[in-house]
Amino acid sequence: MQRRSQEDRSRTTRAALERAGRDLFAERGFAGTSAEQLVAAAGVTRGALHHHYGDKRGLFLAVLEELEGEITAEVRRAVDAADPADTLAGMTAGLACFLEICARPDVLRIALTDAPTVLGWRAWRELEARHGLGLITEQLDRATSAGLVTAAPVPVLAQLLLSAIAEASLIVAHAEDPDRARTETQQSLLVLIAGLLRRD
Repeated sequence: MQRRSQEDRSRTTRAALERAGRDLFAERGFAGTSAEQLVAAAGVTRGALHHHYGDKRGLFLAVLEELEGEITAEVRRAVDAADPADTLAGMTAGLACFLEICARPDVLRIALTDAPTVLGWRAWRELEARHGLGLITEQLDRATSAGLVTAAPVPVLAQLLLSAIAEASLIVAHAEDPDRARTETQQSLLVLIAGLLRRD
């Protein structure tokens, strides 16, 4: 019973810190948020932050992982809601959903603006691959099985598409007119995807 009570307290503490982290990182950015502000907003001690996450960066990573998981799940739902017999429609729906998500303030600030800097480029790309690559690979496998795309090594093709989509997300994130950038990047990515389709 005591162990369970301790686990419950730890879970509650982590939830409070991650909730505070998400709010503050989205509003003020990683650099503009101090450890003191985080623990004050969460209503916990500085020691609790160090115990569960090590430091502010550790908490940022936890918040980012949760956010990326939510993004992937939402894009998957958009893909699954499309006509299962129309693979291209699923890919288009997933792409549109992802680019709309990129315009959200918390995603824009945490996942697209601060994450590449806080993690470093390579670690950020690895995180993106861990969350998005599987979904892209699944869609390409389906399209290949249906004879819709020209035969190509799917793992390599999926990595290249992920790179293009990640770049599109950064274009949207740093655009002066995000709505226009989202429309233009979606159109451009659909041109790339259309180029994969078989012509016979």
